[in-house]
Amino acid sequence: MTQVFDEHGKAMAVTVIRAGPCPVVQKKTVGRDGYEAIQIGFQSEPKAARLSRPVRGHFDKGQVPYQRHLRELRLRGGEGDFQVGQVLTVSLFAAGDRVRVSGITKGRGFQGGVKRWNYRGGPMTHGSMFHRAPGSIGASSYPSRVFRGHHMPGHMGASRQTVRGLKVVSVDPEKNLLLVWGAIPGPTGGLLTIRKGK
Repeated sequence: MTQVFDEHGKAMAVTVIRAGPCPVVQKKTVGRDGYEAIQIGFQSEPKAARLSRPVRGHFDKGQVPYQRHLRELRLRGGEGDFQVGQVLTVSLFAAGDRVRVSGITKGRGFQGGVKRWNYRGGPMTHGSMFHRAPGSIGASSYPSRVFRGHHMPGHMGASRQTVRGLKVVSVDPEKNLLLVWGAIPGPTGGLLTIRKGK
């Protein structure tokens, strides 16, 4: 993340995203596959030995240069006519567009209720022996059970999240950079999926 200034001199916190170029590797249709989608690649792989033979064959079939990452995007009706070999770039976006950014959040491991669910916790001093424990999770006589979905300690992060309604501040087609206003899920260098729409 960094910051840029708008026309009024107000500082805006933006995230710089390297988006593309992404060649279309395969196109799926309703008649042949039962649904409409495209497979796109990202980050060219110059060494063919790093890819398995089936994956190399998949790229060779579409006559597309080898890519390190492969993702499939479902298409909704009227979302565009894409062809195998077509290269998608940041020029698909423009300043002022609203986008949805999906990614895998940072993994936090096993965390307690205070960090995972913002539990208040107990007093830290005056002889208190209740600091960060979850406390009671259910009454004894009624309902005599723990309700489903009760917030408890457990694995936190490393899940797919989508941030909607992010505004595109600027686009740099020469460097394939996209600047969006706000934060996005995932660590630095993580893979993202960017789609138009709120």
